[in-house]
Amino acid sequence: MSEKRSIFEEVGGDTERVAAAVGAISRGDNGDRNLTRIWLRCLIGLIVAMITVGGLTRLTDSGLSITEWDPVMGALPPLSTLAWNAAFDAYKMTAEYTFQNMAMTLPEFKIIFWWEWAHRQLGRFIGLFWFFGFITLFFLKKIPKTRHWSLFTIGPFIGIQGVIGWLMVNSGLDGVRVDVASYWLMAHLGAAFALLGYIFWLLQIIGRSDSELLQSRRLREPKLFGMSTILMYFVALQILLGALVAGIDAGRNYTDWPLMAGEFLPPGIFDLSPWWRNFFENDGLVQFIHRLSAYCLFVFAVLVGLKVRKSAHKRTRSAFSLVWVLIIFQLVLGVITVMNSSPWNLAIFHQFSAILLWLAVIRGRFLAGFPVITSLRTN
Repeated sequence: MSEKRSIFEEVGGDTERVAAAVGAISRGDNGDRNLTRIWLRCLIGLIVAMITVGGLTRLTDSGLSITEWDPVMGALPPLSTLAWNAAFDAYKMTAEYTFQNMAMTLPEFKIIFWWEWAHRQLGRFIGLFWFFGFITLFFLKKIPKTRHWSLFTIGPFIGIQGVIGWLMVNSGLDGVRVDVASYWLMAHLGAAFALLGYIFWLLQIIGRSDSELLQSRRLREPKLFGMSTILMYFVALQILLGALVAGIDAGRNYTDWPLMAGEFLPPGIFDLSPWWRNFFENDGLVQFIHRLSAYCLFVFAVLVGLKVRKSAHKRTRSAFSLVWVLIIFQLVLGVITVMNSSPWNLAIFHQFSAILLWLAVIRGRFLAGFPVITSLRTN
């Protein structure tokens, strides 16, 4: 007959088994998370700079100054007067030059050329920074095993973004369009924000061990997590609509608010044919949709704010407080930008604050899904 054990011994045995289970998770969680996080933070900083430089490239009408795409030799700028003249002659074949910049001189062309060249070089540098960073961390075994493929995916994502960028530029080289196609600009900016969001999400994940994530997920607030997911997609939609506005300079028209040309609906919103072109190229309709979407986003953010007030987790509440502040700031800044006919400084500030809002929403969503476990006192 086996010897009886006290209840205290049985509890102790259970604790050992739980500890062993957690230890089994932690053993597969090797790597140097600090180095990986530093690398990801640098990538995030570079992509934020890339989006900002891209916005300035668009605002200065520099995107069509380089009319060819050469991923390797294109890294070299013109090195002689003959090469500069050849680049300028290629630009003269575009509709943008024919209809907007016939009086442009070579020194003026060099200004817009350097903007686009810097934008492309930064893209190349980001690709190289990802490649050498990933290879180094991989062979030094500093990447957590469970995150190898997630971090590898960043590379092809960067490559796809480069291809979309060239398709965007190429759409303005058909001899007909004065600017790039607005839908390609929307795709290019949308892909940049998606890449930024993906890396930032990985940064949050790698900031905690697998065992910590497993435990915190059990405290997930499903309804708040679902609402924050909708909010994230809502913000993404607003960013895409903003790209359409930028693509056709729609923000420089209809400078009154809250009405447009003195009416709720601007005039001539379906003047273009076929009808679907109006959703991409009609400045009145595109700006109206962007405004209306902003109002709807604000209302939904209020609903999320009411829900998050009931959250049991202090850091989750704090994260969404920041989201709420940024949404109000972005809405006010958008109105000021439009009422001033979108000068470049306000326009780029509006885009940069959209980046901050995007990251804040992703952070809030992460904490809704993986709340930080704190004591009752800190809550």
